[in-house]
Amino acid sequence: MIIGIGVDLVDVPRFEQSLARTPALLQRLFSPAERILKPRSLAARYAAKEALIKALGGSDGVHWTDIEVASEPSGRPVFALSGSTASVVAERGITALHLSLSHDAGLAAAYVVAEGVAPAEPERGR
Repeated sequence: MIIGIGVDLVDVPRFEQSLARTPALLQRLFSPAERILKPRSLAARYAAKEALIKALGGSDGVHWTDIEVASEPSGRPVFALSGSTASVVAERGITALHLSLSHDAGLAAAYVVAEGVAPAEPERGR
């Protein structure tokens, strides 16, 4: 069952300007493994993190550096979650996260589908 979906779009040049203006954003938003990537890849990962937060229905208990976007050997992007963010995802019954990234013409986009088990409905008293 789909628990949530999220989509986000980032203007790559504007994102690059933000990183240049505020270098501390790099440490605040990205894991050490992500920080070595080119700005357009960072913009796509930022979009992925925003899309994940939207799919979760909010950012309570979610920390940016607990969300890492990694790649499978095939190149397919995947989330590597840790800390309280991994706990939040598990608590919400999410068993699979599907991620798609794209960047073209100065824009980076991400789409996330959160899949899981429907929460049990509370029994009603008679």
